[in-house]
This record gives sequence, structure tokens and C-alpha cells, in this order.
Amino acid sequence: MLPLDTHFHLFVPGQPVPQGSKTAFVNKSTGRPVVVDKDVRLPQWRMKITAHAIDKQAEYMQTMPAFYATLPLSGPIGVRINFVMPRPKGHYGTGKNENVLKPSAPKHPASMPDLDKLLRAVFDALTDAQVWKDDGQVVWVQTAKHYVGPSWPDGIGVHVQLGVMR
Repeated sequence: MLPLDTHFHLFVPGQPVPQGSKTAFVNKSTGRPVVVDKDVRLPQWRMKITAHAIDKQAEYMQTMPAFYATLPLSGPIGVRINFVMPRPKGHYGTGKNENVLKPSAPKHPASMPDLDKLLRAVFDALTDAQVWKDDGQVVWVQTAKHYVGPSWPDGIGVHVQLGVMR
């Protein structure tokens, strides 16, 4: 049996994409309704997360075979996710100050996309990668949105922990 403090870490570079809003239309050739995600970037973003998670599993297979043998994880799972969002160009000056953050620029991305929709995309991608059997196993989540910084590229940092939060 694995200890409760077994962890799975992952970083996926790129602009986080939310999953949530859908649009529907009727396929003219079949006459059937079709429902798709509004954001066309979502499938590629989810595939990128899934691919990074599978690559990380291969790395864990080499370094921690006992942990890898337990995948997909079962039982209660805790997750920490940091979403690092790109800053809008309007947060920066112009001309020689184009790389200087304006004093009026907000410290946190307190705007769209919604945090719950960002989480939904990550959870479904980790399910697709078979990190866990189902995202219903997640019993606690700690998450935040940040803007990119000098040492933070845009993307997501994921930390999966077996067991409950201590």
C-alpha cells in the first residue's frame, strides 16, 4: 500500500483554456443536432494536458515503478492547480516602456475565464490520461489564477496527492 503523501507533479506550458460553454447547431447533411464547445482551442489544450500527463507517467514508471503501478489512482484524491495566465498588452506601457508593467495593472486576473471552467478542462484531460479513474474521486481542490511573471511562464502547474488534506 502506498503512503498517503504520494504525489504526482506536472507542468503544462501554454495559455489555459476553459471548458464549459457550448453551442448547438443542426448538421445540414444529416439534419441532426450537434453540440460543440464554443472555444475552438479546447480540444488542442486538453490533448496537450493529456500528452504531458502521459509523458510524466512514463517518467514516473522509470523513477517510481510502485507509484506508476497504481495508475489510474483510486480512492480519495486532492489536487492543487495554479493557472498562470498571460497578461493583456494593455497592462504594459508603450514605446520604450513596452515591457514595463503599468502601475494601474491589476495583480491578479480577476476576470474571465472562470476558474471552475478552467478546472473542468484539466480534470477531464487527467481522466483521459488515466491519472485517476474519474474526477469524482477528487475530494479537495486548491487553485489560483496568476499572471505571468519573470520566472513564471503561462501554463498550469498540477499537483495530485493521494488521500485527504492534512
